[in-house]
Amino acid sequence: MSVPRATLLVASLLACSGPSAETVRQPSLAPGDAPPGMVWVPGGEYQMGGDDAHASDVERPVHRVRVDGFFLDAHTVTNARFEEFVQATGYVTVAERTPDVEGLMAQLPPGTAAPDAALLVPGSLVFTPIATAVDLRDWSRWWSWAPGADWRHPEGPQSSIEGKQDHPVVHVAWEDAVAWATWAGRRLPTEAEWEFAARGGAERSPHTWGDAAHDPAQPQAHIYEGTFPAHAAAPTRVGRYPPNGYGLHDMSGNVWQWTLDWYRPDTYAVDDRRGVVVNPTGPAASLDPRTEGQPARVLRGGSYLCNDAYCRGYRVSARSPGAPDSGTSHIGFRTVMTVEQWRARKGSQGGPA
Repeated sequence: MSVPRATLLVASLLACSGPSAETVRQPSLAPGDAPPGMVWVPGGEYQMGGDDAHASDVERPVHRVRVDGFFLDAHTVTNARFEEFVQATGYVTVAERTPDVEGLMAQLPPGTAAPDAALLVPGSLVFTPIATAVDLRDWSRWWSWAPGADWRHPEGPQSSIEGKQDHPVVHVAWEDAVAWATWAGRRLPTEAEWEFAARGGAERSPHTWGDAAHDPAQPQAHIYEGTFPAHAAAPTRVGRYPPNGYGLHDMSGNVWQWTLDWYRPDTYAVDDRRGVVVNPTGPAASLDPRTEGQPARVLRGGSYLCNDAYCRGYRVSARSPGAPDSGTSHIGFRTVMTVEQWRARKGSQGGPA
């Protein structure tokens, strides 16, 4: 879960283009005809949502969904790929921008004093381990606002991504992910596409690797081992763990992944009343009574901070709200390319590229 950037900053200060809904199509593709670094996901009908012992209310009810086939990045976008984009476009991420004072004050109670301007500097939220026992319901205990933290400096201004070009880019807000996807001729996956792909053809298994529980002796995903949040942790290189049935890596753990959809806790209840839903793109707007006035997009996949005592977000049906204006040290993304986008790209370049 992530919260608005302004909210994160205030808490720290106080402490110190979507697809259309049509019929499912399965276009014919030549063997090996796929964008570099992407995997073909055949599409089809499946049961979306969770009904296992660990499923939360926002994963219910299980309902029928149908999606078209699509290409999906084999792994999350890396620092190297994101750096190519920044060098080509000069793009500046949300974390690298000075916080908007007016936007910040609009989220605070009337009469709240404006924070010291010297503290309103670019930055992001970084995981900070704490050795003492903590209330696991209070995420603020292990997250710290770090001035100067961004995708180039994932742990703060003294850190770097040197030697980590094959690690997932982090500290990317939703709009940063959309900007990269647009530049690359792609888009973010819908929540329905993401879950279909994550299941890898094993429709009702709770994990991307199947029915078995996570085994620290033979890990299938990068999640938090030991007592949370007692020790430091960070993302690992992409593709380190075995792929799922479709050949996709890290659909569980490592970093949370942005999707196209707005978040609502009752999305599945609404969809269930519609029968089989074809190519759903989520609700028209975000609405969550628990965080009224704070819009959120859907995050999927869990991260290196998921631990069974605290977070089972690595389960294939788990879903979490994420503030679109916030990137943290455990959020990244991967992208979709449709067959139409791929054919257009090949045509414009005179062949695959």
